[in-house]
Amino acid sequence: MGPSVLFPSSSAKLSGILICMTPSVGRRIPGWAAALAAGALPGLAFPAPSWWWLAWFGVVPLLLVGRAAPTSGQGAVRAWWGVAAFVLTTQYWLVTSVGPVAAVLAIGLGALWLPWGWLAHRLLSAPVSTGRTCAAVMVLPSAWVAAEAVRSWHPLGGPWASLGASQWNQPVTLASAALGGVWLTSFLVAAANTAIVGVILHRDVVGRCVALGSMLACAGLGPAWYLLGHTPTGGATVRVALVQTGDIADSTVRQVASEALTATLAGQRPDLVVWGESSVGQDLASRPEVLARLTALSRRVGADLLVNVDARAPNGGIYKTAVLVGEHGSLGSYRKTRLVPFGEYVPLRPLLGRITRDTKAAAEDRQRGSGPVVLRVDSLDIGPLISYEATFSDLARGAAQLGAGLLVYQSSTSTFQGSWAQPQLASQPAVRAVEVGRPAVHVGLSGDSSAFDARGRRLAWCSSEFRGVIMVSVPLGSTTTPFQRLGDWVQVTVFVVVGGAGAYTVFRRQRIARVKHCVNE
Repeated sequence: MGPSVLFPSSSAKLSGILICMTPSVGRRIPGWAAALAAGALPGLAFPAPSWWWLAWFGVVPLLLVGRAAPTSGQGAVRAWWGVAAFVLTTQYWLVTSVGPVAAVLAIGLGALWLPWGWLAHRLLSAPVSTGRTCAAVMVLPSAWVAAEAVRSWHPLGGPWASLGASQWNQPVTLASAALGGVWLTSFLVAAANTAIVGVILHRDVVGRCVALGSMLACAGLGPAWYLLGHTPTGGATVRVALVQTGDIADSTVRQVASEALTATLAGQRPDLVVWGESSVGQDLASRPEVLARLTALSRRVGADLLVNVDARAPNGGIYKTAVLVGEHGSLGSYRKTRLVPFGEYVPLRPLLGRITRDTKAAAEDRQRGSGPVVLRVDSLDIGPLISYEATFSDLARGAAQLGAGLLVYQSSTSTFQGSWAQPQLASQPAVRAVEVGRPAVHVGLSGDSSAFDARGRRLAWCSSEFRGVIMVSVPLGSTTTPFQRLGDWVQVTVFVVVGGAGAYTVFRRQRIARVKHCVNE
């Protein structure tokens, strides 16, 4: 006999409870599934696919899915699921490093877009009007960029896959970053998506024309600045050799491979040779014979070497350090300031330290440096930064303010060999170059390596399969961009807009409540 026959009353009660609960959840699952699919779509605008054009309309499906929700609260939840899918799509490669924590991270970061989803439902749902569409084109991109700004706090993973960074390989559309950083480019892309939704929703000619005009204005600002803005000046070039050894686990063998590749440059007259992150596994102050060998190599090729030391310093701490070595010894150094959460340190280690047992999270925290520096290579000042630091606008801006004429990034990413992480990181120097009006080179120990001029135009690219040295002639033309002078004005503006929208919503609700109260009396 079945349990329903033995306990008819209990079975009936249980069935009643399930019938009451299931429809509510069941009705929401299709919306959540649609949000997951729609949210993953814009991730294809980033490397490796690099379908940059997709970013300009790839958020439209998620906006429509959120708008179709029965309530603003459910619209916010759909946006949450959608952005969680976006984060996981662009950072799926974290699964090999932190395991299931990657999904938890994606869900946590997606929650930052709850206000965006709530506002999208409020502004885009019926009744559709020109005024509401104009408000949406201003408020929704502000809410998106505000979420990106919060997410850019480095313990949360940093500003990875900012919507504007999808334009890295299109200097014409990326040019808006010179005005307001990647934040302005993100705003314009998000606003164009919102305007497209307005074009779809409006049935009247005036509304559609206003939405279409907004879309064209957002898409056209970057190209307009590219054509009319100040062109970087300076005719000199510098020959930079990028050394890419490949994924070599043993630090001694890795250094020997870097030395052997560098030795092939003798007679080619480079101005600077750059090695990847963690290319030297011994502290140069503690091992003078290693420094002497590098000094002799510099003398042999006739150029300074920018190597990267990943070793325990005499004070006991482990640092990632960019060291400039010339023909007479060390010429200066820079210690990495922004460390990779879990990869180089574990946040709240007493609480989360157990994660190191089952993942590749750092068993011991690396130590931080004090901030950007410039190092002198002949008559050129360079701003060295390391790996994950390529995602931060403020570090590049700080180096430029110190006088750097060339940004130099060193990375490894060997943990994520063959994944989208490598081209994603190698694309970031293009964004930084446009933001601060300085050329940038990036050397990946195991790939990808890249170089860009001050307008973000690609000069060189080496995929992770490449092993060897590539010589790049980098034009040193530079300019002081509006972003360099004004800083993060876009971030301030979007928070003001979102705050104003929130205050207006509260005020309007209170006014409606007072009117209803007066009518009832």
